[in-house]
Amino acid sequence: MGAQIQDSYKSISAPSEGIFKDKGSKFLAFAYPVGSEAEIKDILLKIKKEYFDARHHCYAYRLRYDYSVWRANDDGEPSSSAGRPILGQILSNELSDILIVVVRYFGGIKLGVPGLIRAYKTASADAIANSQICEKIATNEYSISFPYERMNDIMKVLKEFGLYPHRQEFDNMCLIETRVRLRDEERFVEAMSDHAQVTKIEQTINTIEENA
Repeated sequence: MGAQIQDSYKSISAPSEGIFKDKGSKFLAFAYPVGSEAEIKDILLKIKKEYFDARHHCYAYRLRYDYSVWRANDDGEPSSSAGRPILGQILSNELSDILIVVVRYFGGIKLGVPGLIRAYKTASADAIANSQICEKIATNEYSISFPYERMNDIMKVLKEFGLYPHRQEFDNMCLIETRVRLRDEERFVEAMSDHAQVTKIEQTINTIEENA
């Protein structure tokens, strides 16, 4: 047996807000739970439309259980003075599936790069502090096809792994779809192989939110 896959991670369960003010400039931070870059794009468009009169709309995000998708954007602020400090708060709090946008209203006095870094960092930290942290579990979706007489065997395996069907069709040939944690995939497929045809649906990672 290899090392157990780390398939749980922290995120936020609902949008939250933060704020920081310095020398007349106002930094409004908005944190969102997100699941895809398409969703992030829609949120950014909405923010820019709602706060059209702001000088900058800087942001950072991180996605997936393995933290493999991320980006930081300065939106016209000096290089690494906005997006990176925002991302830094996401990293230091070990969060994923999260987008933080910080909207800046310029107050007429330049803050300098150190001042900007502090402002974007503090506004982001405030949004995270005001959020509800939750735990997410990374899963893959499986389709299980089997003859009706194998029903008891199938249900026994589902119960063993603590799984529940989110789609089911019962006839002479039956179909069940369920989501399996990454760390349980190998054992699950092996346990089902004597009773059913098991197919991984697409290759995408789904997440199930659990209580933190």
